[in-house]
Amino acid sequence: MEPITVTADAEEFTCNAYLVVGDATTLVDAGTMPGVDGVVADALDEAGVDGLDRLVVTHQHRDHVGELDAVVDRFDPRVFAYANHPRRDVALEDGDEILVGSEPCDVVYTPGHADDHVSLVGEKRLYSGDVVVYNDGAFEDGSFGRTDMAGQSRERLIESLHEILNRLPDTTEAMFPGHGDVYRAGEGPDTVREVIERATERAERREPKYPGE
Repeated sequence: MEPITVTADAEEFTCNAYLVVGDATTLVDAGTMPGVDGVVADALDEAGVDGLDRLVVTHQHRDHVGELDAVVDRFDPRVFAYANHPRRDVALEDGDEILVGSEPCDVVYTPGHADDHVSLVGEKRLYSGDVVVYNDGAFEDGSFGRTDMAGQSRERLIESLHEILNRLPDTTEAMFPGHGDVYRAGEGPDTVREVIERATERAERREPKYPGE
């Protein structure tokens, strides 16, 4: 089953939170949409499943974890995160393997946008958080996470983009980013790798991502 973006109807800024139904039904990020637990419940009902096995956090910026407590209180999933969190059950490390739905994914530590950022790389799907996205208002066909705020680093983000490329299987056919649209290679002109390569080239120019930065 295809991942469901449970925050798709948000009326305020949030991340893409993905419900992935399978052997280990997983929510990738929790979002910060008021009432997101209700949206998750609706998505679970529509998918015909009885509960949520795990919640995987790509990083702990508020737009990704604002509704984490609400989701955990309602569904009691195990929480997987790289950095410490009061609700964390399992500490993620670079090189771990985690089941997302029914797909084993490698945990890749990808700092730069956030010190605790991880991406999840599977044979078919990449959950890239904010390190690389398809479109975000700055670029429309391969963009990178912002690095102009305190604690962020363009150099570390560039290294993270290269790390994803080094560990990305050629079979990966879809990218599920933290913001913007999902990119599916079968629906566009590029492979997922080519999208990430384009984002990397743009990041390596060291120019401000947004005019006026």
